[in-house]
Amino acid sequence: MAKTRQRGWWYPYIFVAGFGVVLAVNGTLAYFATSTFTGLSTDNAYEKGRLYNQNLALAKAQAAMGWSVDTKIVPASTAEAAKVDIAITYRDRDGKPVDGLTVTAAMVRPTIGGYDHELPLPALAGRPGTYGGIFTMPLAGLWDVDVAAVGDGGIAYQHAQRIVIP
Repeated sequence: MAKTRQRGWWYPYIFVAGFGVVLAVNGTLAYFATSTFTGLSTDNAYEKGRLYNQNLALAKAQAAMGWSVDTKIVPASTAEAAKVDIAITYRDRDGKPVDGLTVTAAMVRPTIGGYDHELPLPALAGRPGTYGGIFTMPLAGLWDVDVAAVGDGGIAYQHAQRIVIP
């Protein structure tokens, strides 16, 4: 007579298989947690933190200048390339255009590294105090535009804007 197995003989195997699934999932999550994005989005974060009070003083000095800035950033994409039309007008406390600035726009891609670059913004002819132009971007999508304008005597003005290029 053949020996029959006792009912429920396979229950321990289900228990072991369940733990195997848990270990496999935990191992996969641990691998992706250690091999992908580090979580660091700022280089030299400690140094930037140490300079926080200095940055507050610079922001206060910038506000005291009383400049007004009119920033117009318009997507100008074509079928061939993603383009953007930038026109930034600087006016002093009295509403007069501010000429003679060296204006640079840092184009930062917040979602993908490797595409950040700087654009020098020349003065636009016939438009006093206005700087900009039409520029080709490497990719369409979300961009942070960090603009710095530096004039004679160390006068500096900074501002930022987030844009979407379709």
